[in-house]
Amino acid sequence: MEGLTKDKLLELLKKEAENCKSCPLWEQRTNLVFGEGNIDSVIMFIGEAPGFHEDQQGRPFVGAAGKLLTELIEGLGLKREEVYIANVLKCRPPNNREPLPDEIRACFSLLKKQIEIINPKIICTLGRHAAYTILGHSVNMASSHGKYYEVEGKKVFVTYHPAAALYHGKLLENIKKDFETLKNLYDEIILAPKEEVLKSNIKEQLSFW
Repeated sequence: MEGLTKDKLLELLKKEAENCKSCPLWEQRTNLVFGEGNIDSVIMFIGEAPGFHEDQQGRPFVGAAGKLLTELIEGLGLKREEVYIANVLKCRPPNNREPLPDEIRACFSLLKKQIEIINPKIICTLGRHAAYTILGHSVNMASSHGKYYEVEGKKVFVTYHPAAALYHGKLLENIKKDFETLKNLYDEIILAPKEEVLKSNIKEQLSFW
């Protein structure tokens, strides 16, 4: 696989996902929902599973929850197409039920490879199942939302799933505040390399004189 571009690696991984039969969900799907967006993005959003609209269109977050997520992303000063969006599961569970542990385990290798290829600096988990999958342990969303954890050199930011926020006014307020915190984290990571370059330039000037 060495020498292949990110585009090619993701294309091969998507084909692997299309042929995956590690759990029964493939039998009922209309479309695989692999993921989409900027493959060089600093930030990657991970939800838990496709819903009805996602299954119909083969795209993540295209329903009402997707509209909210797009608005939240724009609040970061970014466009939706500038980030990468995926789910833990690539196939829709029946009746939009929550992912089962066996399904998460079956899909995890695909997600892990996806993350390795995109190599974001920040992973924003949307909902407790996504947080559990990436962190490797269950989290109390009430106390963990709006915080980030260091995992293998990446910052894993935990917040609620937009779908939950749509149906609970308090969660909507919380997720909006969380994204304000996420913006600060994102800005720090974006600005840090620029500041290092500036410091380096200053040092060079001082050494010159």
